[in-house]
Amino acid sequence: MISRLKEFLKKYQIIRLIQRSWIAKTTGYPNWSKIIKKDKGDWEKILTSSKEGPRILIATSVGSHLSGIKLESLLGVALTLRGAEIHVLLCDSALPACLACDVTWYPKQEHFVKYGPLKDLCKNCFKPANKMFTALGFQVHRYSDFLFPKDYEKAEQIASNLPADEIKHYTYEGLPVGEHALAGALRYFASASLEGNPFGKKVLQRYFKAALLTTFMIQKLLKKYSFECTLFHHGIYIPQGIIGEVARKEKVRVVNWNPAYRKKCFIFSHNDTYHHTLMSESISNWENLEWNIQLENQIMEYLKSRWKGTEDWIWFHERPKFDIDKITKEVGVDFTKPCIGMLTNVMWDAQLHYPANAFPNMLDWILKTIDYFSKRPDLQLLIRVHPAEIRGTLRSRQPIAEEIKKKFSTLPKNIFIIPPESQVSTYKVMLQCNAVIIYGTKTGVELSSLGIPVIVAGEAWIRNKGITFDASSVETYFQLLDRLPLTHGMKEETIQRARKYAYHFFFRRMIPLPFMEAISGAGSFKLNLQNLKELRPGSTLGLEVICNGILNGTEFIYPSEQNHSL
Repeated sequence: MISRLKEFLKKYQIIRLIQRSWIAKTTGYPNWSKIIKKDKGDWEKILTSSKEGPRILIATSVGSHLSGIKLESLLGVALTLRGAEIHVLLCDSALPACLACDVTWYPKQEHFVKYGPLKDLCKNCFKPANKMFTALGFQVHRYSDFLFPKDYEKAEQIASNLPADEIKHYTYEGLPVGEHALAGALRYFASASLEGNPFGKKVLQRYFKAALLTTFMIQKLLKKYSFECTLFHHGIYIPQGIIGEVARKEKVRVVNWNPAYRKKCFIFSHNDTYHHTLMSESISNWENLEWNIQLENQIMEYLKSRWKGTEDWIWFHERPKFDIDKITKEVGVDFTKPCIGMLTNVMWDAQLHYPANAFPNMLDWILKTIDYFSKRPDLQLLIRVHPAEIRGTLRSRQPIAEEIKKKFSTLPKNIFIIPPESQVSTYKVMLQCNAVIIYGTKTGVELSSLGIPVIVAGEAWIRNKGITFDASSVETYFQLLDRLPLTHGMKEETIQRARKYAYHFFFRRMIPLPFMEAISGAGSFKLNLQNLKELRPGSTLGLEVICNGILNGTEFIYPSEQNHSL
C-alpha cells in the first residue's frame, strides 16, 4: 500500500510538470513575433534608437512565472516604444530555491532538500522565457553571468556556519537577507512557522543560500550597468525581495506590481511592495478628491459586486450564503445580542516585518483576542477564517482553526468560528456586527465604507487613513476592545471619507489594462493583443499611467474619476 502511494505521488509530480510545460507552451508565453510581424521593420528601428534612452531593468528572474512573463514582456515593449532601453534578468538554474518552488511540487521533501529545483522545475523555466525576450531584441542577463565559484563557496560557508535559528536576523552589508530567506521558506511550506517541520531548517538553508547568491549577483549587475529603474513583480520572497533591497541601497528606483482584484487591473508601487506602501501612502493622493453622486454610486455598486466577485478575477466563493436565518443555524451565533466580528488572513502570506503591528504575528493576535473575549461574556466574538486558506494559490498547511484548538480545546460559549470552507458570506455576517477587528485584510476598506467601525491590529491598508481605530501597541489594542460594544456607529463624514479611500483604492490604485483577459489554469490572465498600435504612446490611458510612473517616477494613480466608463 505504501509503495503504491509513493508511486502515485511520483506520477502526480510528473503529471504536474507535464501540465506546467504544456500550459507554458500553449498559453503561457505571448507570441510577440506574431504581434510585431506587421511592424517588424519599424520595431527594429525603434530598438536601435532606444539605445540612447533611459535604461530599465526588468528583473523577471523566474521565467516560469507566467503572470510575470506576460505583463513584464508587455511593459518591455511599451517602454521601448517610449524610448527606453530594456534589459531583462533571468535565473538560469543558478539558485538552489526560488519563487517557483512550493511544497505541492515535492511530495518527497528529501528530493527538494537534496536537489532543489534543478532536476525538475528549472527545466521549463529559463529557456522559453529567454527565447521570448531575446526574440524581442532585449538584452537578457543570466544569473550565472555574475556568479562565480567563489560566490557559491562564500554562500555555502555563511549558510553552513550560521545556525538555522539565527538566519532570520542575518544581515549582509546592512541588507536583511535572512528575513527574505525566511519569507521564501514560509511561502514554500505555506506555513507561518517552520517549527515541528523535519525539513524546515534544510529548506530554510536552501532559501538562505539563494538569498545570498541573489545578493552577490544583483550587486555586480547594478555596478556594471547604470539603470534608471528596476521593475519586477511581488517585491517580496526570493529572489525579488533581495533585488529590491540591493536596488534601493544602490539608489536605483524600484517599481513593483501585482495583479489587482478587479478584472484586467494591476497595482503598481514605487520603491517597495504594495504590502508596505499602501499603508504609508500620502492621504493627499485621495483626501481632496472632489466627491459626487456618480463616484458614490460607482464605488457602492462595485463593493456590492464583491459579495459575489462578478467584477473581479480573484474571488473565493462560488455560491455564497446570504440568508441570515440559515447562517445563524449553521454558525450558532445569536445576532440579537452584541457581536464583534474578527477577520483573519492566511498565516504564511507576505511574512515580512511591519513596524506598525501591535502584535508580533497574527496568531499571537488571534489567541490573545480569544483569551480577552473569553472574559467578556457580554459580547460574542465571530471569527471568520479567510477562505484563501484552502482556495488561494497555495493551500495553507497551518490552518488557523487547528492553531486555535491547540490552546483552546473547547472554545468559550461566546466565541464562534466560521471555517474557510464555509460558503457563508463574510460581508453578510460582518454587517450584523457592532464592530469588526482585523489584522491585515483589505476587507477593512469595504466594511468601513458600509458604516461598520473597524479596529486595526496589524498591517491593513486602511490603517493611517483617519477612518479606523488603529492599535499601535498591545495596550492600546485592549483599550479599544474595552470600549466595546460601541454605543454609536461611524459618523457620516467618516463614512464618506472611507468611501473616498475605497474609490481611490479600487478605481485609482488599480490600473486597468484592457488587453489582459482572465483565464483559468495558466496563471491569472492572458495577453489579447493584435499589434503594436495598441501599445504606442497615447493609445491606452492605464498603460500611459504605468509607463510614466516607471520612466518619470510619477504616482501610479489612474484618474478614473475623469472617465466613469473605464
